[in-house]
Amino acid sequence: MKKQRTLDKNHLTRREKWREIIFEADTPDARLFDVILLWGIVISVFVIMLDSVQTISAPVSRVLQYLEWFFTIVFSIEYFLRIYLSKKPRKYILSFWGIIDLLSTIPTYLSLFISGTKYLLIIRVLRLLRVFRIFRLSRYSKEANSLGKALKASSNKITVFFGFILILVILMGTVMYIIEGAEHNYELNEENKFSSIPASIYWAVVTVTTVGYGDITPSTILGKILSSALMIIGYAIITVPTGIVTVEFADQKRGKNPCRHCETNNEKDALFCKNCGESMSNTP
Repeated sequence: MKKQRTLDKNHLTRREKWREIIFEADTPDARLFDVILLWGIVISVFVIMLDSVQTISAPVSRVLQYLEWFFTIVFSIEYFLRIYLSKKPRKYILSFWGIIDLLSTIPTYLSLFISGTKYLLIIRVLRLLRVFRIFRLSRYSKEANSLGKALKASSNKITVFFGFILILVILMGTVMYIIEGAEHNYELNEENKFSSIPASIYWAVVTVTTVGYGDITPSTILGKILSSALMIIGYAIITVPTGIVTVEFADQKRGKNPCRHCETNNEKDALFCKNCGESMSNTP
């Protein structure tokens, strides 16, 4: 009985050691494991990209296939080891890293049944985000958290802004469809590319974002005037989301606390808004 307890204790110790190696980055063994894992991810992503280049992959397709399956099996073993060694397996499985770890292996198995799905393995590149934890880049993590908070704080304004842009491109696309409709191009004997409202909305999106593919262009004078106006509007509005996030990010850096009622920035420890006097206890 005593011997059995000793064996159980030794087994538990080994399991704890492996848990430390796989989930932590504070010991030399754990750091070595993470560095090897990162290099494996980089090489596997490189293999996926090479496989998509026909001139390169054709002569060595079998080698690339073997490498792809090798990395998939290794990452699958690592995934199940993490589940086995985790103190709360369900929490790991449903966590961000757990989902990414799972998705980084599934496409290879799916490729046995669905052609082309193996290229979804490029999602493995997200696993490289572990570099922030491994190399203790905490200051970058803090900056990322600040940016995340700024995006969250400005989400309502950005949603309203994109709603406005959606309405704008629908209206402008419809107007352009009316201007450049099929009946306007009969005399020009040209194929009308503004053949429908959705096609015209696509043109409006390309124009307002100043991308300008040039695959759909107006031929009438009025259409060109509208197109020019939409380009100028695009230059004016394309910087709005950046400005909104930048202001919120600056407020995060200064430790400001926006009031929910009037959106006035107050000090982080303020109890009441300096502008409207509302309590700041309900402000997120």
